[in-house]
This record gives sequence, C-alpha cells and structure tokens, in this order.
Amino acid sequence: MIDLARAGVVAGAVVALAAGLVVAPPASSSPGSAAEAAAPRTTATTTSSTIRSASAATVFKGGLHVEQYGPAATAATQLAAQGRTADAAAARTIAAQPIAIWLGSWYDDAMLVKVIQRNLAAAEAKGTTPVFVTYDIPGRDCGGHSAGGAASDAAYLAWNQKVATALAGHRAVVLVEPDSLGHLSSCPALTATRTATIASAVAAFSRAGVPAYLDGGNSNWVKPADMAVRLKAAGIDKARGFYTNVANYYTVDQERAYADAVSAATGGARYVIDVSRNGRGWKGTWCNAPGAGLGQTPRVATSGTGALDALLWVKTPGASDGTCNGGPAAGVWFPSYATALVANRR
Repeated sequence: MIDLARAGVVAGAVVALAAGLVVAPPASSSPGSAAEAAAPRTTATTTSSTIRSASAATVFKGGLHVEQYGPAATAATQLAAQGRTADAAAARTIAAQPIAIWLGSWYDDAMLVKVIQRNLAAAEAKGTTPVFVTYDIPGRDCGGHSAGGAASDAAYLAWNQKVATALAGHRAVVLVEPDSLGHLSSCPALTATRTATIASAVAAFSRAGVPAYLDGGNSNWVKPADMAVRLKAAGIDKARGFYTNVANYYTVDQERAYADAVSAATGGARYVIDVSRNGRGWKGTWCNAPGAGLGQTPRVATSGTGALDALLWVKTPGASDGTCNGGPAAGVWFPSYATALVANRR
C-alpha cells in the first residue's frame, strides 16, 4: 500500500498509500539538538478523557502542519537542479500543502523517534498540528505489493508504544494503519487478532492523550454497517474516529455520505477524508489514474459540518502508485503525473 522510500527502500502498493520520500530529509547534528527535539513543554490540546468530545478546532489547533522536508519538497529541489522547471513548480505547489507524515519500520527505532521529534518541534514552532500515519501492522497489505510490517503482534505493539510515547504531551493526530480494517474482507485469516491488536494500539494513543483515527475504508469497499462492526471491535470507543478514502479518488460527497452512515452506526464517531487526489473523482483505476487531479486544499472543518473533522492530504500526490500507467516503482516521485495532478486540480 505504500512505498518504503523514506528509508531508501521501494515497494509496491495496492492503493499506494505512499508517503513517498525518495531521499531522506537531512538529519540534524545530534538527537538532542533543537532541530530534532520537540519542545519539552506540554502542548497537547486533548487528554484521554476529551479525545472524543473536543472540537475539531481543538484537535487540529492552529491548523495543519506543512512538513519542511517532505517528499514533494525533496522532489522540487531535485527537479529544479535538473532544470526541469515545470515539474519543479508542480512539486513546489504540492509541497506547499500540509501532507501526512508516514511512520513504519523503514525507520530504525532511533530514527523513528527523531523523525517524530523533528516534526513535532517544527509544528510547535509554528503553532500547527502535525498528522502522522502508522503503517507497520503484521500482515500489512494482506500480502499485496506493500506486504510486510512487524514480525508479530507483540513486536508491533512495542513499536506502536514508541510512537505513542514520543507523541505524548504534544499536539498531534494519528491515522492508525491504513487499510487494516478494510482488508479483513479479503484477508479473513487476519480477523482473529487484527482488531484486538488495533484496539491495543488505539488504547496506547488514548492513554497518551493523542487523538487517533481508525481505518474506515472508502465508499466503494465495505458496507457502512459492516465497517461499523469492525471499528467497534477495533476500539473506536477510545479513538477520535475514523478516516476514509486514503490514496483513493472518490469525491467528498460520496465519502461524506458513506462516512456519515458509518458515524451514525458507531455512536457519532468523527471522521476525516483524504482528498489528495479526488478533484476529478474516480477514474476507473487506483494506480496512477489518468486524468486525476488534486483535491481541495486540506482544511479543518468548521462548525455545522456534522461529524466531519477535516479534509486531509494523506497520500502524497505525485508519489507513484507503482509501475502502472507509465509510473515508476511505488513511492518514487512521478514528475509528469504530479504535473498533471496540478493541472487537473479543482
């Protein structure tokens, strides 16, 4: 589902949830430097008891964080150095938007903490809220192109606790394990332990006071009633809510209708939608869909929008979904596709 390029590894993807770094961001001189370490003060705006009741404005206080060394920014620098002016401009357009930061075992433990700390520190300096994505659960991608993840549930939960500990006391949001619940339809062997493992991961974030959103699939995958059952088993009662449409193309109206039904079936759980590439709607394929365009600018929902918390860019637009429709390996920057996404933006 994602590339592992943040660690210099390339992998394929069924719906390519790639964060997509081809070149890792520069590290600071030492783990304790100001550039790496998050501020010691408490900046969290939620606690375990207020995660579900807080307003969207509180959860995403200050707005969404723009990552300085994200994959689009890296691509823009590389393309400009090559004299590819138009492609560099498109990458800069994408890099200017807040995009989720993906975490997985492509980072060793020390680098995992450093990446989290670096982004927390940068966000706290600007007063914004970073959005992280965890992607390391055993059986990841149901044996598909991005198969992998932790070696066992115990190893995964230990890894997840490192993330929760690093985020504790800081303003941040976590999207837990894309496709982890949607895949239960096609990978039933995972069902026995998958939901319990996610529930334990969510409980760790809850104890840390970090708002977590669970996988809610998309409007053309799992029926709302079935997804609600999975979400309840996976501990949505301790989470902020769920997310939909990650790396997909369905419209906001389609996703809201679906998400509202799931929300109603889960006691009013809040939700966020990935709108990174849905500007032109579904184009008949998930993989580097021709004719796709950037979606709406990421934003936090205002009052009067029901259970919707935010429209996010979770997938990095411009990071390839895989070797399809002319694209390079998953997660590698696809310059012509990124340029087309910008040109087709709505």
